[in-house]
Amino acid sequence: MRFSQRQGITPKNKLVQKEAIDDDLRNGLWSLIKIYYWDRYDRDRHSMYGRCDYVDGSNMEHLFFSFYFHYFKMPTDTIHKYFYDALDSLRKYYFAAQWYEIFDLIEFIAEYGFEDSKESFQKACNTVLERENSAYRFVNGVITEITSDQEIQAVEEAIDNAKSFKGVKKHLETALGLLANKQNPDYRNSIKESISAVESLVKNISTDDKATLGNALKQLQDSRGLHPALKNAFSSLYGYTSDAQGIRHALMEESTLTKADARFMLVSCSAFINYIIDLLSSN
Repeated sequence: MRFSQRQGITPKNKLVQKEAIDDDLRNGLWSLIKIYYWDRYDRDRHSMYGRCDYVDGSNMEHLFFSFYFHYFKMPTDTIHKYFYDALDSLRKYYFAAQWYEIFDLIEFIAEYGFEDSKESFQKACNTVLERENSAYRFVNGVITEITSDQEIQAVEEAIDNAKSFKGVKKHLETALGLLANKQNPDYRNSIKESISAVESLVKNISTDDKATLGNALKQLQDSRGLHPALKNAFSSLYGYTSDAQGIRHALMEESTLTKADARFMLVSCSAFINYIIDLLSSN
């Protein structure tokens, strides 16, 4: 703890940063981009005279082409000739950007940048996001609002554990994407995808591929020792998705579903999927 914090002059902790990025977080994320990407600039051309920091022919050519073609959707023949000019232009954009535009850029760089930096860059970003009390983290390559480390672990483990169940993995990834969409989140369909992931899993391991979720859970109870309380709890959650706000039926005129509802369902379904897969592996 710093001297000023010990003396009570500056606060020890910040409130959670939600739909906002302060200067500390903005600066920290830019520093990570610099460390993992810009500092690795390697030109392929050499010149004895004048500047030789070309974008064209360097290891940054693909990334800057992607910026202009996919992200900014600008003519690619307007890319700056020199890397440090191109970087200066991008830096000015970054430090003037809205909070969600910064997260868009971070996701984009992780996707289109050096493949060998992707995982370590995302982990480093999560460290800074946690340090600055941000409400967001990288989860499966997507920046999403899940503030608890336990929640993050449950969702990531479920997506990883579901590798052998492609339908389950797809439903979870879709639920996460719908929840994480910063400009147009779809809570109703995120909840639907979360519960569909559970349906997909239990039907995969059921003896009757036409069984309802309730019937499949009963089979798990009888054959795998699923605790009755867990069976009843998830049956109740399934009932909620059938009744509340028309999640699994026709849309009602006005929905009051919130991000908290969608996050709760994603985390709950992920935890349940982890439990069922662990149960199967132990029997």
